[in-house]
Amino acid sequence: MQAPAGHRADYFWLVLILLLALALRLVGLNGPLWYDEILTVDTHLRLPFAQMMQGYDMNYHYLFNLQSKLAIVAFGEQNWAIRLPAMLFGLGAITAMWWLARDIAGAAMAHLTALLLALSYHHIWFSQNARGYTELAFWGTLGMIFFLRGWKRPRLLTWAGYGIVLALAVFTHLTGAFLFAAQGLMWLALVIVGSLRGSLLPGQFRLPLIGYLIGGVLTLLLYAPVLPSVLSAVGGVGGTSAVDVMKEYQSPFWSLLEGVRTALGSAGPVVGAVAIAILGLAAIGGWQSRRASPLFAPLTALHIALTLLLLLMLGMRIWPRFFFADIGFVMLLIVLGVRQVCRWIAQAASLEFRTVFLAAGAAMIAISGALAARNYMAPKQDLAGAYAYVESIRSPGVRVYAVGFPATVFEGHFGADWGAIRDNDAYRAAREEAGPMLLVVAFPARSLRKVSLLDADTGNTLKLVRKFRGTLGDGNVLIFRRGQ
Repeated sequence: MQAPAGHRADYFWLVLILLLALALRLVGLNGPLWYDEILTVDTHLRLPFAQMMQGYDMNYHYLFNLQSKLAIVAFGEQNWAIRLPAMLFGLGAITAMWWLARDIAGAAMAHLTALLLALSYHHIWFSQNARGYTELAFWGTLGMIFFLRGWKRPRLLTWAGYGIVLALAVFTHLTGAFLFAAQGLMWLALVIVGSLRGSLLPGQFRLPLIGYLIGGVLTLLLYAPVLPSVLSAVGGVGGTSAVDVMKEYQSPFWSLLEGVRTALGSAGPVVGAVAIAILGLAAIGGWQSRRASPLFAPLTALHIALTLLLLLMLGMRIWPRFFFADIGFVMLLIVLGVRQVCRWIAQAASLEFRTVFLAAGAAMIAISGALAARNYMAPKQDLAGAYAYVESIRSPGVRVYAVGFPATVFEGHFGADWGAIRDNDAYRAAREEAGPMLLVVAFPARSLRKVSLLDADTGNTLKLVRKFRGTLGDGNVLIFRRGQ
C-alpha cells in the first residue's frame, strides 16, 4: 500500500532537512578533539572491548563508547570516526523529533522544528562531539513518543518499547534516568487522579508498570559489572564539586545564560534578554499545546525541574549539556509560541496570519543559520594545535609547563615531556628557576583562578604568545612566555 500523497510530501521534506543536517555536521567532523573527548579515547576507546567496563566515572558514556569503539575498529582511530555515532544519533534525534512534533502540532510545525534543529548551533556542536548527548536526545525523544502514545492508547508493545528505550538511555548516561523518572512521576499522578475520577483506561496502570520493570531490570543488568563503582561515583560527585573554584557552575541561572551565550557569542546584556524571550515563547507554546497534547509541555517542564533539583541535591555542577535531551522539546514549544504571537500580531494589525508567520519562520531560519556559522570559526578546543605550536617554537633551555588539570592530557595523550603547574606553590617554584619558560593554559578561566599568582603575572612578566580559540565554553588555549 502506498503512502498518501500528503505523507509522501512530508517525507520528502524530512529527507531534504536530514540531508542539510548531514552536510552541516560533516563539515569539521574531523577537527581536533577537546579535553573530554581525549579522556574518552585514552580511558576507554584504546582499551580492548573486554576491559571497557571495569569501573565507572561520570565522564563515561558506555553505550556511546562501545559504538565509537566499533567505528574505530572499522575505520581506524580518526577523529571523525570517533565522533561518527554522535553525528548519526544527531540525525536520528532530528528524525524522532519530527515524528513527535507531527503527532503534536502537524506536519508544517514538524518541518520547521526539524529544520531549526538541523541549523541549531548547539545541535551541530553536540553532533560533532564524541560524547553520548545526541544519543541521549534520541532515546529521550523516542521515550516521549512512546509515553504519550502509550498513555493515550495503552498497548503492551508500546510500553515494552518504552522500557527498552529507558534502559538504553540510562546506559548511555546516568542522567538519562531523570527524563524517565519525570515521566514516572507524571504517570503516578495521572493514575491517582484517574482512579479518583474513575476515568482510568484499561492498561493505563498495568502496562506502564511493566514498561518500567523492563527498563529497570535491563538497566541493572547492563550496569551490573560496574554497579559498586557507579554507586561510589554518584556518592562522591558532591565532594569534587564542593572544592571546585568555579562555584558559578552550580547555579541554574549560570547554566541557562551559558547555553544562550555559547550560541550567541559575547553579546553582553543581550544574553539575558534572549534567555527571557526563550522562556516566554516556550511558556506560550506550552499553553498552546495543551489541547493537542496536554502532557507534553508539563512533562518537559517537569524533567527540567527534576534535573535541576537532583543536581542540586547531589551537589553536582549544572552543565547546560545535562539539558540537551530537551533541546527538541523546547524548540517545538518555541515554534508553537512564535505561531501564537504571530496570531496576536496579525489580529492586532489586521494582517494575514500566514504572511506574518512565514516572515517569522524565515527570520528564525536566518538567525539560526547565522548562529550556526560560529561552529566553523574554530575547533571545540585546539589542544593538538597548541601542543604542535609549542613544540615548533621551543628552543633548547626553554622549559614548558601545562597549567591546570589538562596537564595529564598533554603528557599522556600527546607524549609531551612538559612540567605541570596545578597550584600557586608549583608556579612559584617554576618561577624561581632561572631561564625562560612557556606556559600552556587550557580552560583559562578555571586554570587562572586556580593559579592566581600566574593570573596576576599575565599583565606584567608574562607575554601572551598565542591564543588558540575554541567554541567550547572556556575552550581557548593560551600560551604565555616568561623571559627571553
